[in-house]
Amino acid sequence: MLQNIRVVLVGTSHPGNIGGAARAMKNMGLSRLVLVEPKVFPSPEASARASGADDILERTQVVATLEEALAGCTLVLGTSARDRSLPWPLLDPRESGVLAAEHARQGAEVALVFGREHAGLTNDELQRCHYHVHIPSDPGFSSLNLAAAVQVLSYEVRMSWLAAQAETTPAQSNEVAPVRNADLATMDEMEGFYGHLESTLVAIGFLDPQKPRHLMARLRRLYGRSEVERSELSILRGILTETQKAARGEPYKRKDQ
Repeated sequence: MLQNIRVVLVGTSHPGNIGGAARAMKNMGLSRLVLVEPKVFPSPEASARASGADDILERTQVVATLEEALAGCTLVLGTSARDRSLPWPLLDPRESGVLAAEHARQGAEVALVFGREHAGLTNDELQRCHYHVHIPSDPGFSSLNLAAAVQVLSYEVRMSWLAAQAETTPAQSNEVAPVRNADLATMDEMEGFYGHLESTLVAIGFLDPQKPRHLMARLRRLYGRSEVERSELSILRGILTETQKAARGEPYKRKDQ
């Protein structure tokens, strides 16, 4: 189950924090680390801070975009240290651990996303997450080291995993886990849909690309909490395709005609 959970670090500035995050992950049984445009990696400093978690660093995947890092995921939890202009479904670390463990146990790919040391995740990056996770640190000293934040969420995932293990009987452990999450659209599939949706809204004049306001962000929030299945996504994209044809003045034809 834990192998279905990946930790994603975006734009990490200090290689030591990458090593510290790898160590925190290994402490809690997580093994998949993905880096989005790290400033320096690989690095001797990262290896030194890993303190025995070099195997995680050796298997670390480095990608250019967050979209690449989230490919295949059906649940994405993004850490946020501050209030945002557009409210998003918010979880505390314990709730996020329970949700991540539950989805991973059902075979889903899960991502825990952490932002830059100095600024966290951008609004655009957070809009690619299903939920935001806020660690309720002391307001008087709220700045949390990146590796420490990874440790907090990894710990909560492990505690939820241990609780699930304790509740599972020997007979149940041999049963196949529910496959509900296997039917959900992945983040890369949803990104394709959002691009299709935006271009369609522009084509019909509903969205002004010069004054987009928060329309696409609100639509991302709507569909993100809906747990869209692949079959449903196919229907939605079919509707968008026909809408674009209508906007161009093309006659509608049923597939059976």
